[in-house]
Amino acid sequence: MLRYAIIFFIISIIAGVLGFGGIAAGAAGIAEFLFYVFLTLTVLTFAAAIFAGKKITE
Repeated sequence: MLRYAIIFFIISIIAGVLGFGGIAAGAAGIAEFLFYVFLTLTVLTFAAAIFAGKKITE
């Protein structure tokens, strides 16, 4: 998923340099959304790994 975010970021930079403002804004929005989804899933995965790794002893 991070790969797609990077790809859309590069597309937005190229489109911005070439003067396609609407396409650049759209690609940047998609890249930002995918990055936040990736970040959220990463944090949730780390939290699940931390909680699953603890053993309760009595």
